Amino acid sequence: MSDQASESTHNTGTPTPETGGTGQGHREVRLVRTGHGEFDVTNVRGGRIHIGSGETDDFTPVELLLTAIAGCSAVDVDFITGKRAEPESFDVVASGEKLKDAVKGNHMGDVSVTFTLRFPDGEDGDRARDMIGKAITMSHDRLCTVSRTVQLGTPVEMRQA
Repeated sequence: MSDQASESTHNTGTPTPETGGTGQGHREVRLVRTGHGEFDVTNVRGGRIHIGSGETDDFTPVELLLTAIAGCSAVDVDFITGKRAEPESFDVVASGEKLKDAVKGNHMGDVSVTFTLRFPDGEDGDRARDMIGKAITMSHDRLCTVSRTVQLGTPVEMRQA
């Protein structure tokens, strides 16, 4: 969003600097329609992705939700285990079932994130392997903003500008 203002009022009327990374602060993405059910998404740092409804190979919003949950925890686990040893492989799979319910409406159920990590033989690799379970738990219970937000059931306000 380099051509956009780098401040937002986010409902307070007072400008607040946009932030990124892992620190606290306001986050914002902007979607611009490019076609029927297709949007370009930009963040304040200028990153861009294209999303769609599933009729093309672009990611859908539900796939991005799974990506956000898995990606957030993957970063946590990588930072924790990577202090001990560089992984030989680091694979994460997020999955879930898209459900439709008369009371709850459309939503995801049975969401799971599975980590498959391999570290080299030796003392450093052993220390990293010993931290995998603890790192996953720390991410799930405290560190991962995305999964914590979903688990806590944070309200989402939708409004017309």
